[in-house]
Amino acid sequence: MTTTLTQQAIAADTLAALLPASTPLEATPWPVTAGEIPTAGMSTLSVDYLGAVSAELAITLPSASQDAVKNAGGPGAISAADILRPALEAAAETLGSGVLGDVSEGASTALFGDAETAVYRLTEPGSAQAFAWFAIRIRDNGKRASTSGATVSAHKMGRIHDVEMALSVVIGHTRMTVANVLGLEPGDVVDLDRAAGSPADILLNGRLIGHGEIVVVDQEYGVRVTKILDAAETVG
Repeated sequence: MTTTLTQQAIAADTLAALLPASTPLEATPWPVTAGEIPTAGMSTLSVDYLGAVSAELAITLPSASQDAVKNAGGPGAISAADILRPALEAAAETLGSGVLGDVSEGASTALFGDAETAVYRLTEPGSAQAFAWFAIRIRDNGKRASTSGATVSAHKMGRIHDVEMALSVVIGHTRMTVANVLGLEPGDVVDLDRAAGSPADILLNGRLIGHGEIVVVDQEYGVRVTKILDAAETVG
């Protein structure tokens, strides 16, 4: 059974592997007893992850690492939040299916100092200087309050019948470096991770709920639903 500590460690290792350092980084737990994290000249990015396992994540970068991140973005106006989002997203996805919020810049002193937060020092092998500090606090370890004996009546459901939700259809994904994205021009073709004729994913508020095939209806695209997933299939 995967423990919270293991989940946090896997997320830290995943993040470390994707940060734009000269060599792969090592993630080492940094308990409160190891000393306070220096704050002078630091830049902190934080983000919330909502899903079967929800969490708060933050990464703090010293000045030298901030320059490395900016250089990795290449020419053009792109923020550190945009450059580091793929790494934060990959780290969060190790917890299971969910949706990553907007990456924001700002201090996360409370997060780094919370007893339930796991903090990791990310360093290059053999280096005494930290490339970054990573904090992750799991708020909901896939557990929900018990609702045994509770029933949902038609009257209660009527309260939310008119609530609108975002339904999206995804035909494929791919991963690209920032440099490749900035090099895209009209007419370029981006290969996706799905073969022609494969079913498309149907997402409700970012959560996979089914599969379907793309159709054209009155000159507009549509999706013919071929499968609706049950609750167990939509998690993880």
